[in-house]
Amino acid sequence: MVTIPEYYEGKNVLITGATGFMGKVLLEKLLRSCPGVKAAYVLVRPKAGQAPHTRISDMINCKLFDRLREEQPDFGEKIVAVNSDLTQPDLDLSTDDKETLTGCVNVVFHCAATIRFNEPLKDAMQLNVLATQKMVSLAHSMKHLDVFIHVSTAYAHCDRELIEEVVYPPPVEYRKLIDTLEWMDDKLVSLITPKLLGERPNTYTFTKALAEHLVQQESGNLNIAIVRPSIVGASWKEPFPGWIDNFNGPSGIFIAAGKGILRTMRASNNAVADLVPVDVVINTTLAAAWYSGSQRHARLDNHTNTNRPRSLLVYNCTTGGINPFHWGEVEYCINMTFKTNPLEQAFRRPNVNLRSNPFTNQYWTTVSHTLPALLYDGFLMLMGQKPRMMKTITRLHKAMMVLEYFTSHSWVWNTDNVTMLMNQMGAEDKKVFNFDVRQLHWAEYMENYCMGTKKYVLNEELSGLPAARKHLNKLRNIRYTFNTILVVLIWRIFIARSQMARNIWYFVVSLCFKFLSYFRASSTMRY
Repeated sequence: MVTIPEYYEGKNVLITGATGFMGKVLLEKLLRSCPGVKAAYVLVRPKAGQAPHTRISDMINCKLFDRLREEQPDFGEKIVAVNSDLTQPDLDLSTDDKETLTGCVNVVFHCAATIRFNEPLKDAMQLNVLATQKMVSLAHSMKHLDVFIHVSTAYAHCDRELIEEVVYPPPVEYRKLIDTLEWMDDKLVSLITPKLLGERPNTYTFTKALAEHLVQQESGNLNIAIVRPSIVGASWKEPFPGWIDNFNGPSGIFIAAGKGILRTMRASNNAVADLVPVDVVINTTLAAAWYSGSQRHARLDNHTNTNRPRSLLVYNCTTGGINPFHWGEVEYCINMTFKTNPLEQAFRRPNVNLRSNPFTNQYWTTVSHTLPALLYDGFLMLMGQKPRMMKTITRLHKAMMVLEYFTSHSWVWNTDNVTMLMNQMGAEDKKVFNFDVRQLHWAEYMENYCMGTKKYVLNEELSGLPAARKHLNKLRNIRYTFNTILVVLIWRIFIARSQMARNIWYFVVSLCFKFLSYFRASSTMRY
């Protein structure tokens, strides 16, 4: 088999979702590590008055592409922005663009999807299922297509504890649901949504499961593979450690914890936090296309089974079964990193605590989130400023409720196909397209992740760290002062006025004194 860069040499690649987090990293890695690729067509819709080519030009000017820009200054010439809207009939492609794509594309990466977990069912179906159906239909008309890669999610079948690398039967028949949603109004759809979801937590996982089944049913003679990443986080190594550019998923939670706003969260300390670095997902995706595409060429060269590819390959791109990391460890890493390298203008000192008991968590949510937010907003109003903290806390609570299901459960994913894929790669490909998560050191990765949110999401310079540390020390002193005043008030109100309370207090103090005296005496005798 040819190497991965050799496989992509002279090929035209089509990418959907190229302006999203994963799509950007895929585009950058493809162009940098496969310099022989002929062109990368990206489907982009106009947005906020910007034409597709303008959006792409702005996108490739970000820091993510700095390394590529140094190595290949003219890389932008290979990127072709195609005006398209995946929610419109025929993808809103012009006749000329459709002819171009069907006449030259060799590899399709379908990454576009809505990642909002609580999207209304109609919208989620439109973006995750119907858009996929249109892309598969377009792929059928491509004359030189080698492989179609569909990016799904490891949580598509989260109603199962053990998830194999297979496409499972759908929760409902997708064709019937598409027909039904056409005539239903939004109110009726919202009423039946909980019944349709069943044991799934949201419309995202539900529609992703339907999309997988659709791909399988409508694949025909297409050569298709499915990649299922779990919780996609910041980059591990490429193009540099800690790259992240959004508040989605765990990133927003990490930032809220670093700012001292998030103090408590519902999660199981022992549950596996199946985070997977974005570059691991992208390397797996590129390798999956190489393997399926190379296998097809081998069959064509041997003149065997040219009409029908081998069974659809599914890759569970996860870390929990290979190199497990738990939510309790995530909590520790976040607190330690942000105390050492604090975010600027923190609200309180970072100290998030994970709690599995819903009642305990609700109590601490009220004490640690709601009450301080109300007090702070009251202070702002007294100062003549607009209150804002309760609004922030409300948004934070909504985000936590969405993630609660995933932080409180663990799953077992079979990763035999990922292991097989790795074993098929040569030594050089394994280095350049590394997705061996056994090599991942979680503490180092989490530090880079947290620092990435500081540098690339919040755009905070490292030169501001001394001032941020000084601010954190100031918050610590305020906290100690507040606690001291609170103890004195409790003493004055309760203990100083009650003989029984004083007796209990003196008894506790005398016990502590005796314990310290005994400890000191024991230490002296030992020496």
